[in-house]
Amino acid sequence: MDREDERLKRRREYLRQKKEFQRRTWSCAIGIIILLMAFVVFFVTQQKSVQQTFMFPYHYRQIVQVCSQEHGVDEFLVAAVIKNESNFKDKAVSTPGAIGLMQLMPDTAKWIAGEINDESYSPEMLEAPEMNIYYGSWYLGRLLKDFHGNKILALAAYNAGHGNVEEWMKEYGWDYDFNDISAIPFRETEMYVKSVLKTEKKYIQLYGESE
Repeated sequence: MDREDERLKRRREYLRQKKEFQRRTWSCAIGIIILLMAFVVFFVTQQKSVQQTFMFPYHYRQIVQVCSQEHGVDEFLVAAVIKNESNFKDKAVSTPGAIGLMQLMPDTAKWIAGEINDESYSPEMLEAPEMNIYYGSWYLGRLLKDFHGNKILALAAYNAGHGNVEEWMKEYGWDYDFNDISAIPFRETEMYVKSVLKTEKKYIQLYGESE
């Protein structure tokens, strides 16, 4: 019986080691597969055409170019705002009620209509890409003028409101050379400004003159 027990013991140990070897082999193989897949995904997503099609599309480019030029705003900044506001979805409506590509609030759009003497304005018009981009790029241009060309302050105002940014400037002693995005007291606005500026650089890289 002792010999039989010893044989059974060795047999169990052999099966245990075999199973452990198979487990390690599979773990290694899965790790290699995951690494290869990650490499393939990274390689594919770095391709310019892939990024333009799936990650950073530029729909309505001609409209953006015409409107941005008319209102003295860089087209890639407008594109970056649209990307962050609606991801180029012209029917987008936010919970607070912002409408369209550049997510304009009806009250803001009504004020813009008054500033540009557009007596035909109605909130429904904001669903049209041409009107939304025209109003949105005008507003962005106005904010840039109000904040002396400071994109950080202008984008913060686009997100949080002109009045809030003016209050922050007074409260914290900011001037028109302000460049410390992390000092913006609203976390949402801080992240928004960072995201738009990062996206602007990406659009310049993908769609600039050297494309």
